[in-house]
Amino acid sequence: MERKIVNELLIWKDTPQKQPLLLQGARQVGKTYTMLSFGKQYYKTVAYFSMEESGEIRAVFERDLNPERIIKELAAHSGQSILPGETLLIFDEIQACEQALTSLKYFAERAPQYHIIAAGSLLGVAIRRKNFSFPVGKVDLLHMYPMDFEEFLWAMGEKPLCSLIREAYNGFTPLTLHNKAMDLYKTYLVVGGMPRVVQEYVDKRDFDFVVSQQKTLNDSYIADMAKYASPLDTIRIMSAWASVPAQLAKENHKFQYKVIKSGARAANYELALEWLRDAGMINLCIHTTQGKLPLSAYAENEAFKVYMVDTGLLCSKFDIAPNVVLHTPHTFDGFKGALAENYICQALVTNGITPYYWTSPGKAEVDFVFQDRQGNILPLEAKSAENVRSKSLRNYQDIYKPVYSYRVSAKNFGFENGIKSVPLYAVFCLTI
Repeated sequence: MERKIVNELLIWKDTPQKQPLLLQGARQVGKTYTMLSFGKQYYKTVAYFSMEESGEIRAVFERDLNPERIIKELAAHSGQSILPGETLLIFDEIQACEQALTSLKYFAERAPQYHIIAAGSLLGVAIRRKNFSFPVGKVDLLHMYPMDFEEFLWAMGEKPLCSLIREAYNGFTPLTLHNKAMDLYKTYLVVGGMPRVVQEYVDKRDFDFVVSQQKTLNDSYIADMAKYASPLDTIRIMSAWASVPAQLAKENHKFQYKVIKSGARAANYELALEWLRDAGMINLCIHTTQGKLPLSAYAENEAFKVYMVDTGLLCSKFDIAPNVVLHTPHTFDGFKGALAENYICQALVTNGITPYYWTSPGKAEVDFVFQDRQGNILPLEAKSAENVRSKSLRNYQDIYKPVYSYRVSAKNFGFENGIKSVPLYAVFCLTI
């Protein structure tokens, strides 16, 4: 599986003043595979250590945090030399060993010549634990997400189509293969971007195997909740996680605690949502009261929407038959928009964009608002079909007069009346 993050890993490798790299992301997004394949391609040797699988490895870090001693013992354990600049050291599932995480600080200060990548699926959760120390300022950070739609197209052997989509996006000219791209977009909604699920689909082209893999992944997420949380917290985390599809099924997608359980309050479930966010399982879209710079200054943190990290997992949790998504019958129209929103939020976050949503004092609502590097505040309206009539975006334009706006829908590329029309399959092109 070809992943874009490899380019960022290469930048890190070639940076003279590099620090140990910490790779974060939800379980099964491809961290281990990417680290190993990167190491085998760009280093002479790879020394891989999983903190979850071996108590002997954890014991190496428990004696003291002297980098040279740690290197000698790890080399003896692996039966190979660990050479500065030539060996990639991988500390996987580092959240299982607090001392290993703390050691990164000492490697940064005393032994920066060693190239180290550490990864943890539940690192954000572990850091919240009492006495769990994080090497602030002593590590470089990268976040890994599920495969985006472009990476999915690569896996499907559709690189030429990716190039055509980017060309059409750059010139906002219609794409002649629009219908084909839309069909592949619908397939991506069902399959999602978890590499193992994508590989299953690429190999077999059978959605039964896809759904089976997705259910296994959902089960592993639930198992993590029980493993890394107290019994009471586990119940609340599971309840909050189970409520996400129902939150999106509402006409108003704003998160409501009462959907989790009758009488539920923020005080009881805020930590559960933080757990899910720290585990990389959900994305939050915060409400902003103004379309002004900076958006964070006008954020209402108590008002937000919750989206799942992967549309395939969302379809699986909803038990939506693939055929329903692929052929979008009229009876599915009500939820089709929520699925498209989830996909767009996921694409924005993957591209490093922090999304907000905006509402007027009346009923107008713009699905996403974000800030680009030039300081422009840009609204984005999400539509799952070709019907793009909406008063909300016009209302926003009248009030804030953005340099331009985005409308993401099933329509082809276009640019008129200050609105850039972006097909759903081209959201991966949208960067800041």
